[in-house]
Amino acid sequence: MFNDRQSAESAYSALESRGYSKDDVNMMMTDETRKKHFSDDGPDTDLGNKAMETAGKGSVIGGTAGAVIGAIAAIGTSVLIPGLGLVVAGPIAAGLAGAGAGSLAGGIVGALVGSGIPEDRAKEYEEGVKNGRIVMGVNARNDEDADYFEKHWRDNKGEGIYR
Repeated sequence: MFNDRQSAESAYSALESRGYSKDDVNMMMTDETRKKHFSDDGPDTDLGNKAMETAGKGSVIGGTAGAVIGAIAAIGTSVLIPGLGLVVAGPIAAGLAGAGAGSLAGGIVGALVGSGIPEDRAKEYEEGVKNGRIVMGVNARNDEDADYFEKHWRDNKGEGIYR
């Protein structure tokens, strides 16, 4: 979890430096957080573009459109889920749709638990999202990458890092 754009951008840069693309990265935040940190006035960066896709060409969908959300996630577009004010990008979007997205708590926790994150950690991330944090994750390809990301993210204000 990251509290600001600068630390999230640094984390994203670490991923890119190891050959990961925007399609490998999961990101969750509220729409309010997206507007605060990734507005049109901000610098043009890959992470900013990923967050802002919802504002322009991205999709707005409801909790019953699981197949559509899965297709959108597969091409790396971010999704705004109405009623929740939640922006989700990356492969986790399909899990969120599969969880029903009926409520902010059930949707986030269900999607994260479904992707292998323990329930107590998923609840921590849900609380972070509600409180304006940017939650970012990736499935590291190997232990060396995982070690690198963990150290880099901790050094750049990452909190609640789970491996």
